[in-house]
Amino acid sequence: MTFSLVVRDGERFGIAASSSSPAVAARVVHLRPGVGAATSQNVTDPTLGPDLLDALAEHGDPERALAAVTGAARNEKTIAYRQLTVLGRSGPGFAYSGANTLGTHAAACADGAVAAGNMLSGEHIPGVLLDAYAAASGELEERLVAAMQAALAAGGEEGPVYSAGLAVVADADWRVTDLRVDWAEDPLRRLGELVDVWLPQRDDYVRRGLDPASAPSYGVPGDE
Repeated sequence: MTFSLVVRDGERFGIAASSSSPAVAARVVHLRPGVGAATSQNVTDPTLGPDLLDALAEHGDPERALAAVTGAARNEKTIAYRQLTVLGRSGPGFAYSGANTLGTHAAACADGAVAAGNMLSGEHIPGVLLDAYAAASGELEERLVAAMQAALAAGGEEGPVYSAGLAVVADADWRVTDLRVDWAEDPLRRLGELVDVWLPQRDDYVRRGLDPASAPSYGVPGDE
């Protein structure tokens, strides 16, 4: 019921995800500035994303982090239901799909990227995500949306997609982009529209957080 793409772009990390379930990004997307990115999907346990990032922060090895989380004693009875991805500051991403992952499922890994999905229309979808991202141009957020839209056009999930979201971490201690469409008939199109609205203002909001005296104002009382 979910497909996702995790990427590294210089010092930035980004994730995009979509699903037939509501509010997918609230449960699936996990990022930490300067550390990496991870997803926890398929009968989702949202605690596993922070666990992956904690391990990654400790030693910087995504493959080792994935092995630690999937092999942890406390996850022994449930890990077969999970699908996980993780990406660190260098090298390729890594993925895990438990034996009870739903429907047609697959993952694809590359240097600086990893894609995975379950209940897919076909095992080709993660590869489409990676190829479309590599071929896209523009800001990181725009490339993530382009890849997700390409995957949907190539078949996407078995059923309709109703939620989508993306997030990016960069040079601040928070998500510099965090956009969600929690329930809609065409969430990836609407996510693209949100990106178009957000990007011209994104860097100004970062400046407001870091150095408010020098940041521009949009003249709205109370700002946000």
